[in-house]
Amino acid sequence: MAKIAEALADDGLTARAVAGGDGWSVEDVTCTCGPEHRPFEEQHTAVRVAVVVEGTFQYRTGRAPELMAPGALLLGNVGQSFECAHEHGRGDRCVSIAYRPDYFDQLACDAGAKSSRRFAVGRIPPLRMFGPLVSRAAAAASASRALLVWEELTAELAVRAVRAASGAPSHSPITPSAVLSRVTKSIRRIENDPARALSLLALARDARTSPYHFLRGFREVTGVTPHQFILRSRLRRAASRLAHTADSILDVAFDSGFGDVSNFNRTFHAEFGRSPRAYRRSMRTTIAL
Repeated sequence: MAKIAEALADDGLTARAVAGGDGWSVEDVTCTCGPEHRPFEEQHTAVRVAVVVEGTFQYRTGRAPELMAPGALLLGNVGQSFECAHEHGRGDRCVSIAYRPDYFDQLACDAGAKSSRRFAVGRIPPLRMFGPLVSRAAAAASASRALLVWEELTAELAVRAVRAASGAPSHSPITPSAVLSRVTKSIRRIENDPARALSLLALARDARTSPYHFLRGFREVTGVTPHQFILRSRLRRAASRLAHTADSILDVAFDSGFGDVSNFNRTFHAEFGRSPRAYRRSMRTTIAL
């Protein structure tokens, strides 16, 4: 398993090889670009599924750029042209998986794709169905993991991405730049302290717009509501602490912004399909592999 970091200083990108197998490879990619960096056209050399772990950026594969935020999945087809921009914020981190086309085609076929196995969309929002996979990918990229762990994770991400993308609208609305800027700033504010109590009114006031227009713009740009985004940001942070620390579940619950441990347990189970205690045990078993 390669562990050598490759620094691409000319575009602010650092890609660290994490794992690889027959038909797939994984990189932990960190970008430090900001508004002063002009985007340039690139091309996917493999089928790509990237989990956004931190930060925000705009990803364009067609007529309208889409905002990539933590918890979202970036999708790319081999040979497809794209641009990434950081017009409204600096830096991001993704766990990026490249699939050899024939291997991905087989996974897509197994997922039930009957005709074209190309992604018709460039992004999957931070949906509940991907919460456990996003957290597992972020945790696995931060520590050594057995090849089997990555083989399972990369296959499951591909299959679920194909299924989710097949039901998504193929065209995104063109979002005004001012709305994109407001939502990006709100997302970065939430990510800085997801445990902080934030109301729709407070977020709208900070964005200098009405609650209705803020809610509509946020959902249009991210694919989820502010409440859903904040909740999943809190749960991802909680999952990371459960996986990497010995902190008590009570401390994790309160530090993550949950008012009581019973509410935390219910919400965590709904997102990850298991209790915080069971999740911690499963992650420690995975780490030991």
